[in-house]
Parts: sequence; C-alpha cells; structure tokens
Amino acid sequence: MATPFWYNAALFIIKPLYRSRIKKRADNDAQYQQECLERFGPFQPVKNTQAIWFHVVSVGETNAAQPLIEHYLKAGHPVLVTNTTKTGQARAKSLFLKAPYESLFQAVYLPADQKTLVRAFIEKYQPKMLALVETELWPNLIDQAKQLNIPRLLLNARLSEKSAKGYGKVSSLTVPMLQGLNQVLAQDQATLSRFIDLGANSQSSQVVGSIKFDIHAPESFIAQAAKLKDDWSLMGRKIITIASTHAPEEQKLLSALKPYLQQHPEVLCIVVPRHPERFDEVFAEIQKLNLQTQRRSLAQTIQADTQVYLADSMGELWLWLALSQACFVGGSLNEPGGGHNILEPIALNVPTVLGKNYFNFQSIVDEFVAANAVVVAEDFEQAAVALMSLIQDVGSAQALNAAAQVIMRKNTGSLQKHIQVIDQYL
Repeated sequence: MATPFWYNAALFIIKPLYRSRIKKRADNDAQYQQECLERFGPFQPVKNTQAIWFHVVSVGETNAAQPLIEHYLKAGHPVLVTNTTKTGQARAKSLFLKAPYESLFQAVYLPADQKTLVRAFIEKYQPKMLALVETELWPNLIDQAKQLNIPRLLLNARLSEKSAKGYGKVSSLTVPMLQGLNQVLAQDQATLSRFIDLGANSQSSQVVGSIKFDIHAPESFIAQAAKLKDDWSLMGRKIITIASTHAPEEQKLLSALKPYLQQHPEVLCIVVPRHPERFDEVFAEIQKLNLQTQRRSLAQTIQADTQVYLADSMGELWLWLALSQACFVGGSLNEPGGGHNILEPIALNVPTVLGKNYFNFQSIVDEFVAANAVVVAEDFEQAAVALMSLIQDVGSAQALNAAAQVIMRKNTGSLQKHIQVIDQYL
C-alpha cells in the first residue's frame, strides 16, 4: 500500500524550508553543499554495495547501535550508516571511520523522505538490508525498501505513550508503514503493545530487551582519561560531568552549584551540551555566572583554579565521563524534556543523577529508580545537592553504583538476540 497523497504533497511543500534549515545550521558553504548532495542527490559515491544499512537519528541512537555495528564490521560485513543530524553523523564517523574498519564503513545523511529520492538512493547503494534503530520510521523509506525487496527491521524499538498517541492520529500513514516492517524487536512489553496496537504484525514482533545495556566504553577513551588526569593534575579534583544538556539546564544547574564551587575549590564541573550550535550560547551563560571557565574547542587545559570546563567538542562524552565521580544526565529538567541515556555513565561506574522528565527512557530509568540505583531530582537545587553528596560521601556513591551494576548485569544479552534475528536476513 503506497504512502498517502497528503503526506507526499506536504513533503513537496516543505522541501524549500528544509533546505533553508540545512543552510542555517551549516558552519560553511562546503558543509551546506555536502549535506544537500546527500539529502537531495545525486548522493556520495558508493564505497560498498550489499552493505548492512543502519539508520540512526542522532548521537543516542548511534551509541545504542554501536555494539551491533561493531559486531558486523569485525565479521567483515560492509556497513552503511545514515543519520538525520549533524551530531549523529559526527559520532558515527568518530567511532568507525578509522582503522581497522575504514574500508568497510560509510556514513552519509538519509535522503529526504520523497519516493524518487529514497528509491534512487536504494538503487545506488544496493544495501543487503535496512535496520532502523529505535523509533526512526519514515513512510516512503520503508515503502520503497519493501518494493525493492530489501528486508526491513526495527531494532531496539522504543515508543513512549506520547509518541504512540501522535502516530495514532495519522493511522493512514502509520498502519501501512508498520505493516511494511519484516520484524519489530522491542525493548520492553509496553513498547511492543503500543506498536501492535498501531498496526505492527504481532506474529513478527517480539521483546528482546535494550542493546543499550550491552554498552561498553571504548578503551581508547579510558586510556585518554588516565593520561589527562596526569597531564592536567586532576588527581586531587572532584569532578562532576553535566552531560547532554539542553537550555536552560546548564545555566540553572551551574547557578545551583555555584555556592558549592566557591566553597570547594577542588570541585570541577565539566559541561557537555547536547547540540553543537549552542556551544557559544552556553559559554556566554557560564560567563554571566562569573565562574572560572576553560573551553575544549580552544584547546585550553583545566587549570588549578578552573571551576567549569566547557567540553564544546563532538564525540568525546566517554572521555569526560571516564574522568568523573558523579554525573547529571540532561534533557531531563528542561520542558518538555524526555531525557537521554543514563547507561553511558553507569557503564563507567559513575553514580548518576537525572531530572524527573525522562519519558524517552521510561522503562529503563524506572528499573533503576525501583532499585535505588540512580537519583531522580525534582528541580535544579535537588540535583545540585545530590551531585555534591555523591562526590563527598563515598559510601552513598558506592551503594548507588553497586545497585546500578546489578541491573546492568541482569539486562545484558539483548545484543545476541538482535544478532540472531539479523543473521537470518544475511
């Protein structure tokens, strides 16, 4: 069943707006031209046909798919990754566009979801299969892949109640799209039920858990963190990382932490904003707070009197987490929020605090909350108190961490289940 006329008409109308948005976020004309080439054709030259094609939206989904992509690259399969955001593409390239995978790996933007573009892209790259990650569903992409006999899987699938309601309002688009998938591999029962209610095939949908639990920090970042501790004399510092933040989280949380930073010169906050286009804005906010700040983008190092280090770089979150004794995961105290992945700091044994707006990771966070394995803060003051408590009270930090590691161990194994399903299509 083809995608509805109104959807294709709407895409046609908004295409010029989409181009202007790309232009707005590009750092220079070359970057704009490259993205347009990848979004609207004639596309980049093909490195490998018959690749396993993973489509991931941004950084979080790229990180989630990392162990799967790594597995297939190690096994010698060519992999094509498409992203919809600049940060996602940068993350994918930083992970895999290097030895020993360089010849097997390619990362490009997903073309705009117009029939002719998507079809031309698939015919040019000739992928072996299409693996969509989490909730990244595009009607024409799925429809054209089906017409061209490319197997279509939704991996590590998650769907919040709010998103399900949105999809439910456009059933003429949602039902054929979900029925166009060969399999849905859901993170949890609630997600599976929502997908089936929306039209997914119950016979070929199953709960396999979240690959995110099979996450591990790359050894290179752990080694780099150990070297920085020496080079920058950080052994005596107590380090809090404020990760994946959105406006106004940096300003509000640092305001709440400022009295502690003034009383305890050994405490250091590393701030890692979620979106690169906000780096300068975040720096300006920190300046207004009169906190002694250095910036990664200017190759500045952490000094003895540095209170805040702005990690305005891309693809280095693991490095900053590896230096930390506590972490706040952002996107969870802004409005409406939704939260980001708490499993990255937890995988590095970093005690973790987040805000109450974590509906994007509801089932994962709820399990940690029930076991007293993370701290959920109602507001910025509570978050600041929790972070200071964790870096000052070793006992409570260790208890939180021990509870978190029990949950991590209990939930590993989803990666193998995903591999078993994918291998059936190879």
